[in-house]
Amino acid sequence: MLIRLLCSALLLWPAVPLPAATLSLAPLSLTPLSITQAQRLAVDRSRSLSAQDSAVAAARDMAVAAGQLPDPVLKLGVENLPVTGDDRFSLTRDFMTMRRVGLAQEYTRSAKRELRAERFERQADKMLAEKSATVASIQRETALAWLDRYYAEAVATLLAEQSREAALEVEAAQSAYRGGRGSQADVIAARSAQAMLDDRGSESVRRIQTAKTMLARWVGEAAAAPLAGKPAIDTVRVDAHSLDYQLAGHPEIAALAAQEKIAEAEAHLAEANKKADWSVELAYSQRGPAYSNMVSFGVSVPLQWDQKRRQDREVAAKLAQVDEARGQRDEALRMHVAEVRVMHEQWENGRERLARYQGELIPLAGERTQAALAAYRGGKASINEVLQARRGDIEVRIQALQIELDTARLWAQLNFLFPDGEDHK
Repeated sequence: MLIRLLCSALLLWPAVPLPAATLSLAPLSLTPLSITQAQRLAVDRSRSLSAQDSAVAAARDMAVAAGQLPDPVLKLGVENLPVTGDDRFSLTRDFMTMRRVGLAQEYTRSAKRELRAERFERQADKMLAEKSATVASIQRETALAWLDRYYAEAVATLLAEQSREAALEVEAAQSAYRGGRGSQADVIAARSAQAMLDDRGSESVRRIQTAKTMLARWVGEAAAAPLAGKPAIDTVRVDAHSLDYQLAGHPEIAALAAQEKIAEAEAHLAEANKKADWSVELAYSQRGPAYSNMVSFGVSVPLQWDQKRRQDREVAAKLAQVDEARGQRDEALRMHVAEVRVMHEQWENGRERLARYQGELIPLAGERTQAALAAYRGGKASINEVLQARRGDIEVRIQALQIELDTARLWAQLNFLFPDGEDHK
């Protein structure tokens, strides 16, 4: 009987409400997600960064391999084997038949091997610069996704507050109608305004969900957590007066500069190839027991008969590639400077407009709404004037949030041109 009661209690256990102290533990797993934490998660989750690490390691290994001498060549063979007559296919009867074993080694000049290794080292440098650019891109895109969600939620909060105010105005219109101071049209207008706000609120909820989905692309399940306070967007890590100097170290420019170094290493290698590499061969030949064995040795030297049309043309082609890489780097730097300068000007203009909205336009819109509402309550204004003032107040506040979002996005694009943690002042 006791065992049966215990089993019944265990079966009923999930239906027993948990204590309040236990329930309060659930939200603790959803700690507020700051923009810095989101960026750190995004970098840690990135698979492209580990792939680039592998590419760098591969280039380093190739640099070591390229600095070594070529592998020696083992040669085995039979020379002068008769195929006709009484001695055909015999390895010992004919005095000219020899079983031969040899070893050949190409001796590449040390300067040339160093240049080959340097070429792969420059390739590794380029990949490191590309990795730095990838880190900056991940941090930048994560910050933009975080900001999109933050301001989508801010708009939703604003619309919810205005919807509550609109509900009070509906009640006021209904009271006025019942007291004979208003019309049914006023009630309908107030309810219509509230319905429009509720509809915009539904749209804002959809935008929040979209923003969460985009943020989850970078941070995974952490996108469901509430967001911490917004970052300070009043300062950026670039100086508009020294962009040429600062952006010369931009990861994308650094990658193009590394490509120029690769082209220079290949040009130097093409110049070194104008001096041919020699090969040395040593062979031991065994004949029949009645004949002496023999040793052979020799040197092979490539004959560069027409350097003007072959080696010199290769050098010219590599030098042209150096000029191409240098031109691409210079053009990319000019483009980046122009783009960043435009963004910096837009960011400063956004801060100026935002200060105007927060210091003048939003307070004035609020005062207008309060004045219209007071006049309506005193019977000196219609409900339409109140609703018009309310719409103006909402639009001004939403416009201010949009300006703040645009300014914050520009801040993110400027502040994360370089990976966070690097000083480029």
